[in-house]
Amino acid sequence: MGGMTSTMAARFAFFPPDPPSYRVVVEDEASGRLSMTTVTPREGVEVRRLWTRRGSGIVAMYVTNPDAKLTLLYSHGNAADLGQMYELFVGLSNHLRVNLMGYDYSGYGQSSGKASEQNTYADIEAAYKCLKETYGAHEEDIILYGQSVGTGPTLELAAHLPRLRAVVLHSPILSGLRVMYPVKHTYWFDIYKNIDKIPLVKCPVLGTEDNVVDCSHGKRLWELCKEKYEPLWIKGGNHNNLELFPDYIRHLKKFISAIENLVVRKDESVETSDVTEAPRTSSDCLESSRMSTDQTDMSRSSTVSGDKSKRRTESGGKSRPSTDRREKSRKSVDSSKDMKDDMDQPEKPRKSSDRFGDMMRSMGLCNMDCLKDTASKA
Repeated sequence: MGGMTSTMAARFAFFPPDPPSYRVVVEDEASGRLSMTTVTPREGVEVRRLWTRRGSGIVAMYVTNPDAKLTLLYSHGNAADLGQMYELFVGLSNHLRVNLMGYDYSGYGQSSGKASEQNTYADIEAAYKCLKETYGAHEEDIILYGQSVGTGPTLELAAHLPRLRAVVLHSPILSGLRVMYPVKHTYWFDIYKNIDKIPLVKCPVLGTEDNVVDCSHGKRLWELCKEKYEPLWIKGGNHNNLELFPDYIRHLKKFISAIENLVVRKDESVETSDVTEAPRTSSDCLESSRMSTDQTDMSRSSTVSGDKSKRRTESGGKSRPSTDRREKSRKSVDSSKDMKDDMDQPEKPRKSSDRFGDMMRSMGLCNMDCLKDTASKA
């Protein structure tokens, strides 16, 4: 029963576009430089073929930004390939001022092999190794970004990298079976057991959510994070258009700006004001006003601890930040950046797609929104 359920979960986890949306050609015989067809050639984009420890040859693309301090490693959703993600990756690199590597899982696009949970773990390891060895990226300057099923390999890698700069979870899942059934325990045959791995992640985590994967998945993972950052729940957003929302780009820019400026000094563990900002409440999916505090502090400072102690003494009980304090904090952080960000709209990147929740609906296993063409394929 367990093996059959696990196989079924894996079957509905992967939907590589068929046929692939692009091909890989040798652009220069002498250097062996590769390029992708069906996409617009861009300055600063490199295409590579990487070999994984499980024998797959996966395709990866690397977008260079001359102003970048950080590098984003993006694990896409389960129903897209690099050809479909190309414009989005170029746009994100430009707007967020980061270098960006995206890759196709085994069995996706022009990557060889077969899509499976274990292969995706080997795939992201190969991409991470390339960032370090080929592009000279350091662990502490890398942000892991996972979308839906991509949060599986993202958290698997993040759990083993204690010095990562940050993790972004875009419409995450608790586990494969938890998308299909409301189980409360993790079974050995489950796939992508994110709920068990998130407590092992030591770096700041940003969560974004939509209405395809149930909001409870993102909320629960956020609660289990050790280093929380103000989450972003977008009303009306889904897997296919979340990147097109101005709030999405603005919030990501704010998060990256905060972790760029994060400095942990040896003599005092005090971070920048961008990170310690009091968050907004997320009324779309979270219930009452929970403090989604930007806990990107690698260690709590003595200054903050002393301030909390003082407030408890003055109030005679548990302290709650006042509305004025939250608003003041928000204004001080947002005034210099978000005023500009409001005018900085993305260039309508190509929509990314994901069908993980959709197929669950078509199978009658979970109450989720679905794409029209998915049900017919089921």
